[in-house]
Amino acid sequence: MQYRTNQHSGDRVSVIGIGSAYLFDAVREEGVRALRTAYEGGVNYFDLAAGDGKAFPLWGEALGDVRKNVFYQIHFGADYSQGTYGWSLKLDTVKRSVAWQLDKLKTDYIDYGFIHCQDEEADWETYRRNGVYDYIRQLQAEGVVRHVGLSSHTPRVIQRILDDVPIDMLMFSVNPAYDYGKGEYANGGVNERAEIYRRCEKEGIGISVMKPFSGGQLLTSDQSPFGQALTPFQCIRYCLDKPGVLTALCGVRNTDDVCRLLTYSDQPEEALDYSIIGTFAPPEASGRCVYCNHCKPCPAGLDIGLINKYYDLSRIGDTLAREHYLNLEKKASDCISCGHCDKRCPFRVRQSERMHEIRQYFQK
Repeated sequence: MQYRTNQHSGDRVSVIGIGSAYLFDAVREEGVRALRTAYEGGVNYFDLAAGDGKAFPLWGEALGDVRKNVFYQIHFGADYSQGTYGWSLKLDTVKRSVAWQLDKLKTDYIDYGFIHCQDEEADWETYRRNGVYDYIRQLQAEGVVRHVGLSSHTPRVIQRILDDVPIDMLMFSVNPAYDYGKGEYANGGVNERAEIYRRCEKEGIGISVMKPFSGGQLLTSDQSPFGQALTPFQCIRYCLDKPGVLTALCGVRNTDDVCRLLTYSDQPEEALDYSIIGTFAPPEASGRCVYCNHCKPCPAGLDIGLINKYYDLSRIGDTLAREHYLNLEKKASDCISCGHCDKRCPFRVRQSERMHEIRQYFQK
C-alpha cells in the first residue's frame, strides 16, 4: 500500500480508501471480513457516508480493536434515524445521528468531522445559521472531532466555503466523466474543477475522492458516457494524478472487491494508463496537461507530468511547487526538443513548446 500525507493533520493516508455506499448489503460475516481484509492489506482510511445504517455495526465489529490505526470520515448532516441514508440540516437531528454513529462504530472520537453535502450556497447558509458548523467546532474544542472536512460536488460552493472557514480535508467527486461534464454530479467546467485541485494542493488541503468510478458507470461500456469502459485501476490512477488528492474512496460489496483493489500497487504501468480518455476530452480540455505520463519514457529523462504539475501550481502562488521543481534532477532546460512527447500526448499538448515556456518561467 502507498500512503500520502495530509499536510494539515500529518496523517499518513492510504491511497486506496473504502467507501460505505454498498457494503451494507453484505451479510454480517462477509461485511466484517471485507473490512478486515482491507485493513490487513494496508487500507487505513474509511468514509462513513453509508447507504444504510446497517453498515455502521460492520465497521465497529471489524475495526473496533484497531481503531487507533484507522481514520474515519463522519458526516454532520447524514441522517440514519429512519435506517436508510437521509440528509438533514437540523441541529438536533445532526446531534442524534452523530451520537448514534459513534455508538455503532464503537468509538468516542472522529478523525474527520465533515460539513456534509454542500452543493448549493443556500445549504451552507442554512448549515451555519442552524448551528451545525458551530457544533462541529465545539466538538473539535472538546477533542471529539480532530479535524474538519467538507463534502461537496460543486466547485463554486467549495470555493465559497474554503474562503469562509478553515478546512483540513475535502471530499470531492473526481473522475473523467465529471471532469468532462458527463453525469449527474458533473458540476463546474474543466477550469473550475482544475482550480479546486490546485487550490487544495497549494493550501495543503487533502482531497478524498468520492465516486471515482462514477457510481460504477465508467466500468461498463453500456453505461459509460464515453461508450467505452475503463478499469478500476485506470480510474484510481486518474484520481491520484490530480493535485491535492490523497485517497480514492472505492465502494465495495464484498471481500473479492477488496482483494481486487489491493492489487492496485502491483499493476504494471500499462494497466494504469488512462490516456484513452484523451479521445473523450471536450475542446476546452484539449491542449491541457493532465499529468497522465503517457508521454513517458522521455529520451532525456524528464518527468514531464511532474514538471507540468509543479509549473501549474507555481503559477498560482504555490511556493513549495517552485522548490520541488528546482530540486528535480532533470528540469525543463534539459529538454532536447526531440518531439517524442508531442507525438504521444493524447491531449494534444505541445510538450516540447511547453518545456521551453517552463524553462523561461523558472529560469532553469
